[in-house]
Amino acid sequence: MPVNKHISTLAALGASALLTLAGCSSDQPEEQTEAWSPENPFPSTYQVPDSPPLLVRSASVYSGTGEQLEGVDVLVQDGKFVAIGEDLDPPRGATVIDAEGKWLTPGLIDVHSHMGVYPSPATDNHADGNEMTAPVTAQVWAEHSIWPQDPQWEKALAGGVTTALILPGSGNLIGGRGVTVKNIRSTTVQGMKFPGAPYALKMACGENPKRVYGERNQLPSTRMGNMAAFRQAWAEAAEYKIEWDTYHAALESGDNSAEAPERDLKLDTLMEVLNGNIRIHNHCYRADEMAQMMDMAREFDYKITAFHHAIEAYKLAPQLADADICAVVWADWWGFKQEAFDMVRENLALLEKAGACAIIHSDDAFQVQRLNQEVAKAYSAARRMGMDMTRGEAMRWLTLNAATSLGLADQIGSIEAGKNADLVLWTEDPFSVYALAEKVWIDGALTYDLNNPSVAGTSDFNIGIINPEENRP
Repeated sequence: MPVNKHISTLAALGASALLTLAGCSSDQPEEQTEAWSPENPFPSTYQVPDSPPLLVRSASVYSGTGEQLEGVDVLVQDGKFVAIGEDLDPPRGATVIDAEGKWLTPGLIDVHSHMGVYPSPATDNHADGNEMTAPVTAQVWAEHSIWPQDPQWEKALAGGVTTALILPGSGNLIGGRGVTVKNIRSTTVQGMKFPGAPYALKMACGENPKRVYGERNQLPSTRMGNMAAFRQAWAEAAEYKIEWDTYHAALESGDNSAEAPERDLKLDTLMEVLNGNIRIHNHCYRADEMAQMMDMAREFDYKITAFHHAIEAYKLAPQLADADICAVVWADWWGFKQEAFDMVRENLALLEKAGACAIIHSDDAFQVQRLNQEVAKAYSAARRMGMDMTRGEAMRWLTLNAATSLGLADQIGSIEAGKNADLVLWTEDPFSVYALAEKVWIDGALTYDLNNPSVAGTSDFNIGIINPEENRP
């Protein structure tokens, strides 16, 4: 297309259409909302959009805290939940929705996603989730690979997913930093970043790293090689931390002659784990390996937040509960490799029974669209084994427990006054395979409407090139 024709075509679309094509909205200005600093060099620019107050009347509610409420009203104002009760009065100018016969849940949270780093279409040039050039690549950050135009975002939104932890892949022992994002349309990754959310560190034990590097005749090629390489990385990080702690102590004592250690981006990330500022999300299938990872964490004095995939977590459920480590699992995936064979469908239920933090996840472009059905399958397994629990309690596996693992339980994951108003209205009970997300709000702003596709829009990539000269008679 000639350049002048392209420009005139866009001009004809008008300002609002241009904003849609750009993948952002006038409610989301690209301004810095977090302070830039050397410790935060890529601050979030997300801002809560302006939206009218919202009153959802007479809904059945899974609050995310374990409660199941019937016929209640939920009031939202200024992007926050304000009240949950009966016969609430709407503020002036509020949008009022009759939800009788429908269900409300908090926005769903996927704590293991590769949207944006392994976007659709799945071509080699788009595969940016694994920096498999060394077993330890803690210096890479998933957000630097995320493509905001990935069509998967809108598919996940249609499934009620409002927040996702985007992780590097599991080809490496330490794959790099993961980032928590809001599932909103944005031109930039910074516009999607959840303000103030802690970073994650993706680690992977077991078959993946030993297979990748064993095929290259490199360390690690065995599970003992995995552990040796992990321990070496943490030993180096511990020494690096001592150097920086000594330097800062000298400055605080007034010694301005102290010289800063040489900067190492890989060790920067590992040191921040040791400082308690980055949360470890560890791909690990087998119970024996989880136990070894827990021992290694004690050796180097860091905290494991969650084991992901965790096929054999049920074998260690009491230990995970005692160590305050979440288990992030599938409802029924198994058998696709050797370490995934010893699965039971009651995995989540047994973790719940032991008092552990149990979470459902996707790790898949299709399952992220149907996480409510995954929870329903796991809940069914719990009931079949004779466990006396409610659907409201099972909903925590996808809401408040997930938020806890991200360090965001004070902001999202439940319908409680003062929390961010991430909300999904379902056509029927979300534990039904027939349930559809009818409306989705993020921070109180309507972001998806099943009956009005223009609310969510679509990405530039899906729109393609607009040319008024084409298809003319």
